[in-house]
Amino acid sequence: MRSLFAAVAAALLAACASGAGMSGPAGEVSASAPHIGAALADPRRPEADTGRDALRQPADMLAFMQVRPGQRVADIGPGGGYFTRLLSVAVGPEGRVYAIDREGTAERPRPITAVAEGYPNISVIQQGTQNWTTPEPLDAVMIVQIYHDLANGDGPAAHRSIFNALRPGGVLLIVDHAAADDAPADVTSTLHRIQPSRVRTELEAAGFVFEAESPVLRNPEDDHSTRVFEGDIRGRTDQFVLRFRKPA
Repeated sequence: MRSLFAAVAAALLAACASGAGMSGPAGEVSASAPHIGAALADPRRPEADTGRDALRQPADMLAFMQVRPGQRVADIGPGGGYFTRLLSVAVGPEGRVYAIDREGTAERPRPITAVAEGYPNISVIQQGTQNWTTPEPLDAVMIVQIYHDLANGDGPAAHRSIFNALRPGGVLLIVDHAAADDAPADVTSTLHRIQPSRVRTELEAAGFVFEAESPVLRNPEDDHSTRVFEGDIRGRTDQFVLRFRKPA
């Protein structure tokens, strides 16, 4: 397994050496950058992951997050490791990915622990998703489809953990299921959705600076009235993608 990782890493380094596609206007990372292409082409990715690429647009997500080789990044609530695997290859052998997860049990270990065994630069931190620390400052943090769950718990504690973990100038990427503007506060638990305006308000109050929004996962056919796990809307919800930054 380590030899496979080394082979992928070598190909990534060779591609990045040319610098092709690394940055676009104003220093933005391009979705066609070699390190992102290597992440999507990783042969260790299971079919369950690659089969969702058309819906999840991972190249655009990594580019919008401004992921670069050598970075230290975190994936909060990694689930089965869809983005954790991608981040691992994208940051390369000189980078590090921290998978921030809750603790499992001997009978029901968290899926990310098995994923990490195949990627030497993934470290799993099982301190929960609200009060956690990393051994080094992070360049970027991503939270995909679970920010609304943080809001159901101690949201301010989660915000502090993220803010403290990021280096000055570090990036925070939020992807979540959009709620109707007039939805009640408990929409985060009833429909598992949240308004992007609420996310902005909470994170700006925590000290983050809103930087940009990507429309790549928006779906106007979703009327925001259905639980995200139900029927034809599952996997096809209207999702917002927000990028924040810790002040330098």
